[in-house]
Amino acid sequence: MTGKRILYVSSDLFPFSSENKISLSVLNASKFMQSIGNDVRIFMPRFGLINERRHQLHEVIRLSGMNLIINNIDQPLLIKVASIPDARLQVYFIDNEEYFKRKAIDKDEKGNFFVDNDERALFFTKGVLEAVKKLNWKPDIIHLYGWISFFIPLYVKKMYKNDALYQKTRIIVSIYNNPFKGLLNKDVIKKIKLDGVKSNQLEIMKNPDYFNLTKLCLYYSDAVMKGDVFFPEKIENYIKKINKLLVLKYYPIEEIKTVYQQFYKKIILNNKINQFRKNDKNL
Repeated sequence: MTGKRILYVSSDLFPFSSENKISLSVLNASKFMQSIGNDVRIFMPRFGLINERRHQLHEVIRLSGMNLIINNIDQPLLIKVASIPDARLQVYFIDNEEYFKRKAIDKDEKGNFFVDNDERALFFTKGVLEAVKKLNWKPDIIHLYGWISFFIPLYVKKMYKNDALYQKTRIIVSIYNNPFKGLLNKDVIKKIKLDGVKSNQLEIMKNPDYFNLTKLCLYYSDAVMKGDVFFPEKIENYIKKINKLLVLKYYPIEEIKTVYQQFYKKIILNNKINQFRKNDKNL
């Protein structure tokens, strides 16, 4: 599969974050997809742990400067960019002093889940989608990694449903058996509705834990890739429940190049997805 625009949105990416399943999967997939002739972009949060000087991050003035409204409060969006060493791949970093300055990912020094992690995820979601609009870059595929990106399918299918940039975009989510411990803020449904996003599926988030966030993400995605062999029964059963969801079983990182290419092609050609979008009132 060549000549497609592929957007990777991830919580982790090596070498900007530590080596783990997510950071290495995104790195390998994005480099390979670009090497065979696809147009690839990557977005991730500019967590405070990222060393801007070492990785040569710099602000993209033409993309920064807008404000995003989160819970009725204006929050300035900063977008920075860096390149992956040994690859002509640009990585865009979503930044904001309120949400991403702290020297941590999602927990404080005592291991407590940040109380504003819901707003951080919403800011990241809107930041990515607005930045892509400013780039005037129409993605054929958006591939998500990490829970902080899990609101993107909901927003693409609801808030941006009439935006020509995203109407034909296919959304893939890679899931891993590494849930966060804690809950998002219980006002998260109210904050989403303030963006004009309405859906019966938001009822899932009355108990805003990792598993319900994953279910919401899966419902509005077009395909899921399993990053681990085993998952809790409640996740496996939910995946089976969504008839239109294409599923790729677990493959080791070493095998993802060929597998991803074949799976992406299958997703783009799958008419079942279009039919589901037409028939599902929640979309």
